[in-house]
Amino acid sequence: MVETSLGITTGALAQRLGVSPTTVRSWEQRYGIGPAIRADGKHRRWSPSDVAMLEEMCRLTASGIPPAEAARAARSDRREPAGIGKELAAPALSDSDPSPGRKPAGGGGLPLGDVRQECRGLARAAVRLDAPAMETLLEQVISDFGLVTAWEEVMVPTLHAVGRKWESSDDRYVEVEHLLSWQVSTALRRAAIASAGRQSAPVLLACVPSEPHTLPLEALAAGLSERGIATLMFGGAVPAEALDAAVRRCGPAAVVLWSQARSTASYALARHVAGMTFGLRGARTAPLVLLAGPGWAGRTPDSGMLRPRGLREALDSITRIYGEPPPEPERRSVADEPEPLGMDRSPTSSRTASRP
Repeated sequence: MVETSLGITTGALAQRLGVSPTTVRSWEQRYGIGPAIRADGKHRRWSPSDVAMLEEMCRLTASGIPPAEAARAARSDRREPAGIGKELAAPALSDSDPSPGRKPAGGGGLPLGDVRQECRGLARAAVRLDAPAMETLLEQVISDFGLVTAWEEVMVPTLHAVGRKWESSDDRYVEVEHLLSWQVSTALRRAAIASAGRQSAPVLLACVPSEPHTLPLEALAAGLSERGIATLMFGGAVPAEALDAAVRRCGPAAVVLWSQARSTASYALARHVAGMTFGLRGARTAPLVLLAGPGWAGRTPDSGMLRPRGLREALDSITRIYGEPPPEPERRSVADEPEPLGMDRSPTSSRTASRP
C-alpha cells in the first residue's frame, strides 16, 4: 500500500505530480521542501499538507518562477516547526541576478537559452505533461503580451526546444512535443474565436498540397482575428483543385500559402492563385498571395505576391489591404528585437506539427 494513515509514498506523490521520484527527492535535497514527518524515522510519507505544498511548487514553476524561489514560496504557505528545512533554503535573489523577464536558465532540461520567464515555465509544464498548467500559462501570455509576442517569444522557442530535445534523445520527448503542440493549437484557436473577424472579404489560409504543418497558419489566423479580420482556415495539405474552388467561391482579399519544405513549394500553384480574378465584370479583383514558410526561400516573388519574413510582417501586410494602418507594435519587456519566428522557420519537427 502506498497510502497510509501518515500519508502517501514518494512514488505515489511523483505519479500525482507528473514527475519522477528522483525529482521529488532532489527538490528535498536542494530546496528543503520535504515532508514534515517521516515514518519510522527514515521512510518518507507525504501528508495532505505536504502534497499541497508540492502542488503549489509545481504551479509556480509552471508560471516561470525559478524552482528555488517557488520552493520558498510553497514552504511559506505550510506552517512548519521552527527550523525545518531552513538549513537547505536557497538564498534570496540578489541585485546581480538577471532580470525576471528574460533569463538564461533552462526549463525542464530543455535547451532554451536566453528566453522569457514564461517560456521556461511553459517548458517545465510540458516536460511534466501538465496540460492544465500549459493551458493557463498560454492563455495568460496571450492576454498579457498579445498574440504576436506570445507566439514569437514564448510558444515558438519552447516548441523549437522540445523539437531539438527529441532529435537528440533517440525518440524520447515525443509525447511532450505532441501535447505541447496540441495545447498551443488549442490556445491559438481559442484566441481566434474570442476575436471574431468582421464581415468582409476574408483571408484564405491553406497549406500547399503534401504540406501537413498548420501551427504557423493557426497563429496567423489568431493574429488576424485579433485585428478584426475574417479568415477561412482550410488546414493542411489542401489539394490544388480544392484550393482553386475555395478561392473562386470565397473571393478572398488575400491567400496565404504555407510551405515548410522546398519539396512542397509549388510556384505554379502560387501563380495560378495570384492570376485568379472574381467579382463583377469591369470591377474584377485578384487576391494578394502571401508565400509563407521556409519552403518558398530562394526565389523572388512574382507580381501580386509577397513573402513575409515573420508573423508580424504578414499581419501588417494583410492589414494594409483593408485600408487600415497596422497597429502600434506590442510593448516588449526587453530591448533586444527577437529573430523573426513563425513564418520563416517551422516551430516543431514534422513529426508533431502535422495534423490529421
